[in-house]
Amino acid sequence: MLRLALDDIRPPIWRRVAVPGNITLDLLHDVLQVAMGWEDYHLHEFTINGLRYTEDPEEPEQGLEETGIALMSLLAPATEKKIAFGYLYDFGDGWRHTVKVEKVAPVPAGHDIRITCLGGKRRCPPEDVGGPWGYADYLNAIADLDHEEHQDMLA
Repeated sequence: MLRLALDDIRPPIWRRVAVPGNITLDLLHDVLQVAMGWEDYHLHEFTINGLRYTEDPEEPEQGLEETGIALMSLLAPATEKKIAFGYLYDFGDGWRHTVKVEKVAPVPAGHDIRITCLGGKRRCPPEDVGGPWGYADYLNAIADLDHEEHQDMLA
């Protein structure tokens, strides 16, 4: 079970999802996009144990290929303690997330684990509002009927 929380946002915006331990990073990205309400318009990366994983890196300094890499292969053998890793979505807006592994449980033979959102708090910010700081401005604009950007932000 994973808990995904947006960094630099108060009160917190978070989701709890159940995923199989053998989920690959590329599929986990898809799960996190849906759980948070992002629309997958931008690049992303995971930072796990000091290494960066991303989709189709062109240069080695951009990170390692994420496709086909199982999450638990990167976290083992630390599955007995709570561990966390980073997920960055949209390099321009800088939506940083902390993903905590809350629980690891064996799957009985012959059973499948369904990817499930188990809970969460607050709506995710819309795409392209300028990251955590732009999101604060966005919230102010939509709350104030007299704000000069009220109608634009609602749209």
